Amino acid sequence: MITPLPWKPIAIVTTTAAILLSLLLLPACCCVRGVAPAAGPPPVTHIPPIGTEPIPTPKEAEAKAATEAEMVNVDFHFDEVMFLRIHHLRGQMQSKQPGAPLNFDDKTSFVMRIDTAEVGMLTPALDRLMNSYVFNYPNPPLRNLHITMQGKQLVQSGIIHKVVDIPFTMWADVSASDGRIRLHPTKISICGINGIGLLKAVGMSLQKMLKLPKDRGVTAVGNDMLLDPQKLLPPPDIELHLAAVRVDGDELVQVFDAGRHLPPLTPRHTEQKNWMYYRHGTLRMGKLLMVDADMQVADMDPKDPFDFFIDRYNDQLVAGYTKNQADYGLLVFMKDFDDLK
Repeated sequence: MITPLPWKPIAIVTTTAAILLSLLLLPACCCVRGVAPAAGPPPVTHIPPIGTEPIPTPKEAEAKAATEAEMVNVDFHFDEVMFLRIHHLRGQMQSKQPGAPLNFDDKTSFVMRIDTAEVGMLTPALDRLMNSYVFNYPNPPLRNLHITMQGKQLVQSGIIHKVVDIPFTMWADVSASDGRIRLHPTKISICGINGIGLLKAVGMSLQKMLKLPKDRGVTAVGNDMLLDPQKLLPPPDIELHLAAVRVDGDELVQVFDAGRHLPPLTPRHTEQKNWMYYRHGTLRMGKLLMVDADMQVADMDPKDPFDFFIDRYNDQLVAGYTKNQADYGLLVFMKDFDDLK
């Protein structure tokens, strides 16, 4: 006869042994793994303001050539208000320092060499240019300038300072003269008086009245005013040659032709209406270094020109998105600067 096993005492003994074994092993496990640290605040990422801290360039990323550039329907900002309305531009961009990348974080570090272009300026941009840049120094001879278009003429009003402040309005024909914009007055109103006749009667001219600094891009010859587009604009530095100029609607349109006639570039996405295209050389945008650059920047809103401000390009980039291309190029969609708000 088989004696039945005492299952109940065995189960009690087994369970008790398992519990004791777990208690013995628990301190060992804790010693091996350690105590989990208490959760703290996330690490703070330091993002310096754009262009304020140097970023080293690896030797292999040194620029071997200039960056070819082409732009179509781009409002290229120099500050929040002033921009060039680029209908079309073909040129090159290159660092002033040999071998250095084309650095979008420092617009004073490179030069834009315009081969061919058609560029317009609107009234707010012209007013800003003349008052905030060209004549922005103590006791200028001209101030409070306001420029509008009337038919095929440019109309400029403001204050001439000659011992006393003299308000004036000048109607002028525009033409290209030796690479500069010539404003030839057909009528000058000084306090409601015929200014051209008055200046002639007293043996004076705008050239004799106005003391203009040589480095500001504005000179007077007789009563004509000559504006040098290469010296008028703030950074980035621009090399160009003015071939023609005209008033077209609400724009002062300038046509540039340096005579090289570089071949047009061929971005992959020709269906885009407003774009910038950069090819060859090395581009730096923050921590990104693009060697043998191949980047097309397109407008997220093609209904109006692409509003681009190089000082705020990263904000525009963050608001947009990037698509890698099959040939390893980049298609970058940016939000218009005036839509960032």
